[in-house]
Amino acid sequence: MLIIAIGITALVGILSAIDAIKNGINNNFTSMGANTFTIRNADGSIRVGRKGKKARVFKKITYNDALRFKEDFTYDVTTSISTMANENARVKYSNKKTNPNIQIYGTDENYLTTAGFEIEKGRNFTPAEVQGGAHIVLLGHEVKYNLFGDKEDPIDKTVKIGAIRYKVVGVLKAKGTGAGFGGDKLCIIPVTSARQYFGGPEMDFTINILTKNGFVLDLILYEAKGLFRKIRKVGFTEEDDFDLVKSDNLASMLIGNLQKVTAGATIIGLITLLGAAIGLMNIMLVSVTERTREIGVRKAMGATQNIIKMQFLIESVVICVLGGLLGILLGIIIGNLISMALETGFFIPWFWIIAGVIICIVVGLLSGYIPAKRASKLDPIESLRFE
Repeated sequence: MLIIAIGITALVGILSAIDAIKNGINNNFTSMGANTFTIRNADGSIRVGRKGKKARVFKKITYNDALRFKEDFTYDVTTSISTMANENARVKYSNKKTNPNIQIYGTDENYLTTAGFEIEKGRNFTPAEVQGGAHIVLLGHEVKYNLFGDKEDPIDKTVKIGAIRYKVVGVLKAKGTGAGFGGDKLCIIPVTSARQYFGGPEMDFTINILTKNGFVLDLILYEAKGLFRKIRKVGFTEEDDFDLVKSDNLASMLIGNLQKVTAGATIIGLITLLGAAIGLMNIMLVSVTERTREIGVRKAMGATQNIIKMQFLIESVVICVLGGLLGILLGIIIGNLISMALETGFFIPWFWIIAGVIICIVVGLLSGYIPAKRASKLDPIESLRFE
């Protein structure tokens, strides 16, 4: 039972954990809204050359590109500009400091709306503060907790990001760190301040657009594409030098990349289960040998080959199912521990529960068939003599 339980735990636990990661990805992107799309740099700036052609390098989306788009795109949408100012910053307050893993975003006043963030305490930036490069900051929930704890009010306190002081004007609601996105380990400062203190030639900007109505999303998307091609001076016959991605497409893309991981994890789990099945078969063969006299007595009293075979098959299946139920329970616990770590909520993987029970029955039948057949073929006279 323990052998089978370990095998099922490996299979159900790994696959439940991957499901938890998928839930985390979905939660992160659906929180942005189904009506959101993003204009960003094409494929991380580089595309690999083929057939001897030189790889094409795409230029970054500059602040002027993003600002011109925001000003010229006059549809009834909410447009925001943002940039990753620093991926590994340390934030300090008094004698407390965070680990150097805080993401610093430079954004405008519309970013919270388009990115799905909400204010827990305090306020958002004003357009005037963004234009003037004010030294103000919005703290992610985890950053606020690490620096101020539960009791101290961070509003109007001054924190240091690098060597620059910023006044805290707001705290963001907890968003969770689903799939490693670090949704609470961030600070948001005005984009003009980010350009001033964190800027450089490699600074790349992203444009988020939130439509009021999902029915016109595709129309707005094509209009945005046409305008940005004009801003970037992309020729009529040339391919786009930027990516335009809907939030649900981005989630699907990341989940699609997890399919290979799922396939690999399934193979690893099945190999573990195969080892467990071989171990069970060996145990059942030993059991047949140890119970040879019992089999002889049963046959002498009229038990047929089918009855003997059924006896050992049932034993094998019962052992597998009981072990499998234990393995499923442990697998669910492992999957939900990972889900809790990713803050994606408790879930019950019904598919893997049902699949685990079916797999246990199949493994029990396959593992028990050879020992059962061997037991049914024993000669009753020889079996009665067996010591």
